Amino acid sequence: MPLARRHKGKRPGEELRAEINVTSLVDVAFTLLVIFIITAPILQGGVEVAVPRADVPPIRTSDEPFFVSFSADGTIYIGETPVTVEDFAESFPQLLRAADTEFVYIRGDSLAMWGSGVQVIATVATVAKELGIPYGIVAEPDANR
Repeated sequence: MPLARRHKGKRPGEELRAEINVTSLVDVAFTLLVIFIITAPILQGGVEVAVPRADVPPIRTSDEPFFVSFSADGTIYIGETPVTVEDFAESFPQLLRAADTEFVYIRGDSLAMWGSGVQVIATVATVAKELGIPYGIVAEPDANR
């Protein structure tokens, strides 16, 4: 009869126990959770614009919204891409035709110069009317009303 092989350090009559140390797994999971919590707001993207407050309903859309924004320093953004006033007037009609969008949102910083805002609104209004696409101006809901 062959002798049973003994594992080094095992006493006769003891069973072999297989355990998984989950401490490092939990550490890694919590580290990843913290990383996702920190990076999630960054990944949302968009141009940071302090829109004015008004009595407005929330934006509800099923598809990806098409935003045109202008900041306090007068920079115009199509989506997240900064453009000059001249480039905006030239490229916006082409982009709007190619985007196949249902609605255009205009976001303007509350501290922006009125002149740059009027130029953006006029361009969007002209092109949107020509293509039959509705547009609207974005504002933050006013909590005081």
